[in-house]
Amino acid sequence: MKDKKLDLMALASIPLVMTLGNSMLIPILPIIEKEIGISAFQSSLIITVYSIVAILLIPFAGYLSDKIGRKKVIVPSLIITGIGGLISAFAAWKLDNPFMMILIGRFLQGIGASGAFPVVIPTVGDMFDDESDVSAGLGLIETSNTFGKVLSPIIGALLAMFIWFLPFLFIPIFSGIAIVLVLFFVKAPKDQKQEKKQSFKKFLQLIKQVFRDNGKWLVSTFLIGCINMFILFGFLFHFSSLLEKQFNLEGVIKGMVLAIPLLFLCIASYAAGKKIGENKVVMKWAILTGNAVGGIPLIFIQTDGSLFFLSFLLSVAGIGIGISLPTLDALITEGIEKDIRGTVTSLYSSMRFLGVAAGPPIIAIFIENKIDWMYYFLAGLSAIALLICFFAIKPGKEEAK
Repeated sequence: MKDKKLDLMALASIPLVMTLGNSMLIPILPIIEKEIGISAFQSSLIITVYSIVAILLIPFAGYLSDKIGRKKVIVPSLIITGIGGLISAFAAWKLDNPFMMILIGRFLQGIGASGAFPVVIPTVGDMFDDESDVSAGLGLIETSNTFGKVLSPIIGALLAMFIWFLPFLFIPIFSGIAIVLVLFFVKAPKDQKQEKKQSFKKFLQLIKQVFRDNGKWLVSTFLIGCINMFILFGFLFHFSSLLEKQFNLEGVIKGMVLAIPLLFLCIASYAAGKKIGENKVVMKWAILTGNAVGGIPLIFIQTDGSLFFLSFLLSVAGIGIGISLPTLDALITEGIEKDIRGTVTSLYSSMRFLGVAAGPPIIAIFIENKIDWMYYFLAGLSAIALLICFFAIKPGKEEAK
């Protein structure tokens, strides 16, 4: 781990940048609605378009990273992300009706996102032989991802105080920093320095064999990751709307309050990554515990309650999700051989992005139709994730070779 500190720090900048580029828009969605005259559902598409494109392209990025090398996919992806941010910023600045061009910019960001953060996970797996080091490294990556979520509402709100579309403009700046760090500090693992000679047909046969042997626990891991991200982005979208419309909080103050549950999520991610090690039975129980802790507080949420109680319950839910996410990362990365790790973990990342994409628009439908059982629905999803983990992930029997 000591020899790879700079590599890990450079790689950790990628989820930080990608999260800032997406999540810092959540607190300013109500502002965007007012500025360009769109509905809550339309504003949710600014998050969703980004995620849907990433979902479709992530498996191709994973395959390419297995074939030609991780850095050769990550760097161009970050460049495309920056271009997308520039297009969205220019549209918001110059066009009278910028909504469609903003979505096109976000579309490009989604293309970039598909080859950035998802490829980081197998890259960390390639860097270490010791599985406990892999777990610790992935814990750091997930912590960086979560830390980005903590900072993003504050930074997004702070930038929007000056000019409402300024967060779009900062996306290429953040991407440029990550590009420099990756180019200078991330060294390609030895088995990634030579071009892969394996044919695509042989590669597909390997993937089929992996899912034939380990499909039950792999698909279960995919589903739990999707559910966790759906719940997280769903309640963040609602919490952001509630802070402005019910509690009359705006700007940086709103961003700081929105960041509270994410701060607890960040701390839990870091602690989980440090503690889980390489024992897959421990991983299973960590995922179970995380989903229980994440789901139970949601049952008690009343949207007309006090801000303190609401923040407290969402913070506890954040702790649960923070325990689950790095453990899922470690379980799937350590269970798959390096030559197909990029593709398999990219499929997992696609499912996570599916949760990110689906959360805001579905919660927007709940909000617009004033459906009062929304948080019972989210708690029920946590219960489903818990049951999937309990019955389908059995490390003693189904651990990957």
